[in-house]
Amino acid sequence: MKIKVGIIGGAGYTGGELIRILLNHPNVELVFVHSNSNAGNKIWHVHTDLLGETELEFTNKISFEAELLFLCSGHHKAEAFFAENTIPEHIAIIDLSQDFRHRNKSEIQGRKFIYGLPELNRDKISKSRNIANPGCFATGVQLALLPFANAGILPNEIHVNATTGSTGAGQAPSDTTHFSWRDNNTSVYKAFTHQHLTEINESLCSLQSNFDGKINFIPQRGNFSRGIFASVYFKCSLTREEILELFNFYYKTHPFIRISNQPIDLKQVVNTNRCFIAIEKHDDYTFITSAVDNLLKGASGQAVQNMNLMFGFDETTGLKLKPSAF
Repeated sequence: MKIKVGIIGGAGYTGGELIRILLNHPNVELVFVHSNSNAGNKIWHVHTDLLGETELEFTNKISFEAELLFLCSGHHKAEAFFAENTIPEHIAIIDLSQDFRHRNKSEIQGRKFIYGLPELNRDKISKSRNIANPGCFATGVQLALLPFANAGILPNEIHVNATTGSTGAGQAPSDTTHFSWRDNNTSVYKAFTHQHLTEINESLCSLQSNFDGKINFIPQRGNFSRGIFASVYFKCSLTREEILELFNFYYKTHPFIRISNQPIDLKQVVNTNRCFIAIEKHDDYTFITSAVDNLLKGASGQAVQNMNLMFGFDETTGLKLKPSAF
C-alpha cells in the first residue's frame, strides 16, 4: 500500500530531510512539495544532494489529493496555514512547528493534535490523524528522563546542558549562524527560558503527575552543522545497575533507542533516527548523556516514524538512511 503525501514548506532543512526520506520510503508517493519562494524550481536545485533522485518541482499550489500533509513551514506558520486553508477532514496532518505541541494549544479547526514522541505516546499516535512533532532539544532531553518519570522518581531539581548544531536555527542566515561567527565559537542562548521547557515539563508530568521540579536548562550553540548532545544530571539514590534496568525496561520495544555501556559521542547518531544514551554515577549524582540528530530524530525522521505508526507500517520503515549533504 502506498499513501499520497504532500509537504508544505519544503525548501528548508527539515523539508529537505523529509523529501530525502520519503523518496526512498516504499509505502509513500510524494505528490507535491510546496514552497512559495521556489515555485517552478526543481527540488534538487535547492536540495542539491537530491540530484538524480527526483525531477519533482516545487509548487505554490496545494493539492488535496494527498492523504497526509507534513507542515514544515516554521514556528507560528502552521496556525497561519490553517487560517488561510480549510483542510478536508480525511487528510492527516503532521506539524513540525511548535504551534500545537502544548496542551492548551493543541486544537484547531476541530482537529486535536497528539504530542508525537513515540517513546511516550506510541499508542495514541497510532490512533491519531493529527500529530504535533516534538522539538529537537525536547526530544533529546526527554529521552534522557522518561524512564525516571515512568518510575515516579524524578527529583525536585534537574540540570541540563545541551549543545545544538547550526541547522537547528533553520536555513535563513542570521548573526549567529553564518560561518565566520559560528566557526571556532560557542555560546549560550535562552538560558533557563528556552521554549522547549514547556513540552518537556508536560511530558514528564504525564508520567509522574506529582512532578513540579525545576529544570535548569542551558542551551548552547555549537560550531558544527547537525546534532544535539545533552548532558543531564541530578541527585538520585539508585545505583547505576538499577538505573540501567529502568532504561532497558522502558525502551525495550523502542527500536531507535540505544543504551550504551561506553561514553557516547555525537557522530554515532548524525544522519540517523537513533538516540544514544549513556548512564554514569558520580557519588550521589546520576549523569545521563543523550545524542540525537536534530534534523532526523529531532525533526523529520521522527515525523516519518510518526507517519509509520499512524498508517500501520513498521515503525522503522524508510528510516535506514543514506548520508545527506550536510
